[in-house]
Amino acid sequence: MATKAERKALLFFGMVMALGAAVRVARVMSSRSPSDSGAREVLAAQIKAADSARHAKFAKKKARRLPKSPKRPSPKVDMDVATEDEIEALRGIGPSLAHRIVVDRDSFGPFGSLEGLKRVRGVGSGVVAKLDTTVTFSLLPRPMNTVIRSHPERPRAPARHRPKGKSRNSIR
Repeated sequence: MATKAERKALLFFGMVMALGAAVRVARVMSSRSPSDSGAREVLAAQIKAADSARHAKFAKKKARRLPKSPKRPSPKVDMDVATEDEIEALRGIGPSLAHRIVVDRDSFGPFGSLEGLKRVRGVGSGVVAKLDTTVTFSLLPRPMNTVIRSHPERPRAPARHRPKGKSRNSIR
């Protein structure tokens, strides 16, 4: 249940809306004066020009259509080096999946095979079946169980060795 102040606020907003509607109705009723013939002629000319432009636009579209030529087989796309646009042009791959494929390849290295392509989220056996005849792989995949050191030339610092019995906090 609304409080007294909320009821007053709702009543106020209701009155403002009713007053605004009344003002609009009054304006519409007062503007129904007979228009002059010059204004009618100008309005008719504008409508005619807009309609003719619309019809010409549709006529041009119909005239430009050429008979469809038979599709040529597209060359195979190398998934290890292809751009995002080339991957997106493949059947069954949209823009987000193409982006994920490129990001995965840039992060983890080339795929090397269709099985390597399956590591991308969203690429399953159905997508692989569609891509089987249209893709190729030119690079070798990175072995997944190898450890790559970040800085092989920088040796680790030796561990500090303290003599037994002495600690850092001991009092001398």
